[in-house]
Amino acid sequence: MPTAAHAAVFRQPGAPPVIEPVVLDDPREDEVVVRLVGVGVCHTDMVLRDGHLPLPFPVVLGHEGSGVVEQVGTAVTGLAPGDHVVLSFDSCGHCPSCDDHAPAYCHDWFAYNFGGSRSDGTTALATPEGAVIHSHVFGQSSFATHAIVHARNAVKVDADLPLDLLGPLGCGIQTGAGAVLNELRPRPGASVAVIGTGAVGLSAIMACGIAGAGVVAAVDINPARIALAQELGATHGFDARAGSLADHARSAGLAQGFDCVIDTTGRPDVVNAAMAALAPRGQMALVGAYGPGDIAADATFLMSGGRVIRGVVEGGADPQTFIPELLAHYRAGRFPFDRLVRFFAFADIADAIAQGEAGHVVKPILRIP
Repeated sequence: MPTAAHAAVFRQPGAPPVIEPVVLDDPREDEVVVRLVGVGVCHTDMVLRDGHLPLPFPVVLGHEGSGVVEQVGTAVTGLAPGDHVVLSFDSCGHCPSCDDHAPAYCHDWFAYNFGGSRSDGTTALATPEGAVIHSHVFGQSSFATHAIVHARNAVKVDADLPLDLLGPLGCGIQTGAGAVLNELRPRPGASVAVIGTGAVGLSAIMACGIAGAGVVAAVDINPARIALAQELGATHGFDARAGSLADHARSAGLAQGFDCVIDTTGRPDVVNAAMAALAPRGQMALVGAYGPGDIAADATFLMSGGRVIRGVVEGGADPQTFIPELLAHYRAGRFPFDRLVRFFAFADIADAIAQGEAGHVVKPILRIP
């Protein structure tokens, strides 16, 4: 039987959401219905809200959900009503990347996560009168009391964990941590610069401690964020306006530059200037959102030192294994991502978005009643 719910519906680009009654489909054989408990607010939600990607409207955004399974489809195994889950991105499950446990690089990733529908073009949401509302943003559309998701993007977690806290593990937190632990994999003692100390950058800094990096430099223009980064493991904090990244490397005693650089800002001018701070055999991870032609790499500089620039999506993670890994680090005190969050009531979603966009909160989380 269809599920009655409420959702924050974005009816046109740039407009604030309105919480409205909606109706969810019955789950298909490979889907589950999840009652949301919490959902993080991510910068990508704002990119989608503002129409920077061809997402159809009206739509329910939200892609860092956590909650309790209420219904499962007939073909679902490994999940049952009552299970606690974190929701992450969707993938096709059968392309070469998915077969290689790399669903973040699914060959149909954009269709599954930015299409505003299931892969067959159908939506799971409607108004009580039957009008279509687009769904399945990142496979979930979790700015709602309930979401319908494919079983593969629901990750079962232990029931003793604070479920309302866990949603951001599905995107922003795993993106930063995974850029370090899955993609760059700095050797013990290596030097890492993290440009931008939002949720993604701070997660990367905490992961540097897990990896055993030696020099960890936090680069930002916000002194409070830099201070927090140093509390979370950064050995150095630099004001991005006070010199180049190469200058900061020299200040940290790194005459040849950093072994690893992570850009979370998505700003081409920042990335292009930061390349000069890569040491021989250094790696730069591009984690922000960039446009065609934004990155101007000097091939001679890269090749002469064996330097690498790599794009990173969702931390290169397989959420089914990486989210439990991060939770083990959290339990052990090595990954205190709870220090990044502030909770808001679902009814205050507009304020949560505003506080996040203004930089007053690192990671807003909506508590769903």
